[in-house]
Amino acid sequence: MTRVAAETVAEAPRPGMFSNARMHGDQFFLSGMHAGGPGGIVGGADPYLQAKEAFRRVRALTEACGAVVDDILVLRVYLTDIADRAVVGRARAEMFSGDFPCSTLVEVSALVEPGLKVEIEAQGVIGSHSGT
Repeated sequence: MTRVAAETVAEAPRPGMFSNARMHGDQFFLSGMHAGGPGGIVGGADPYLQAKEAFRRVRALTEACGAVVDDILVLRVYLTDIADRAVVGRARAEMFSGDFPCSTLVEVSALVEPGLKVEIEAQGVIGSHSGT
């Protein structure tokens, strides 16, 4: 497997903890992306803005793998409040065109940083997008 980085997505704060993205052949796997970082949470307490930032990071890593977002086949979305599913769904709909990826949505009690409301994992296959 090959580790992949995107210039606009921060790496793990401690090297060796995890990889943001890995590839195996034409398959790519993205760790959970969220809106947190050293400067605070992008979007503050707004779950829609947090989701937009998480999806931006998913897009950046997907493209760093040589894929397009429509090559993403599976999403796992973690919310700290299931009531946020509609606004997170709106951000998701703005990310994809054509067929949407398979998706799992679950509520969790907390994410890695206090104040985070959404985290998104993705995986796919380069070239799986049909373009129609």
